Amino acid sequence: MVTLKNEKGENGMQVKDENKKPVKKRLPGRPKKGIKRSEILMIRLTPTERLLIEDKSKRAGVKPSEWFRRAAKSAGIVPRFSTEESGWYRLLAGLANNLNQLTHLAHVEGLLSLSAKCRMMLTQVEEVMLKITKHDR
Repeated sequence: MVTLKNEKGENGMQVKDENKKPVKKRLPGRPKKGIKRSEILMIRLTPTERLLIEDKSKRAGVKPSEWFRRAAKSAGIVPRFSTEESGWYRLLAGLANNLNQLTHLAHVEGLLSLSAKCRMMLTQVEEVMLKITKHDR
């Protein structure tokens, strides 16, 4: 080893030989993360909801906080019904109720052909209502 004035080369690095590059000291500890998670979001859960989330996170093999982050990133945002849409939905539900009553009346009175048509229309109305509530618009 070649000794310099204070046994250190340029910029405080030790030099082992004149022909070799200076050896850079490593910093102790873990490297800094590129993106820090500095924000905190607090939510309230029922004990049942908490157990459900903990169970799902355990099955996924991650901590509940990581499971929640992943679930939040992949969740779809479903808009609420507007006042006009909710009015149409109530109207459709009322029509389904009336149609069901007509079907029952036709069946009681013995109008089987009318009863079958009413039942078919009621099924179609119920399918439309199911699609609306599943947000397949």
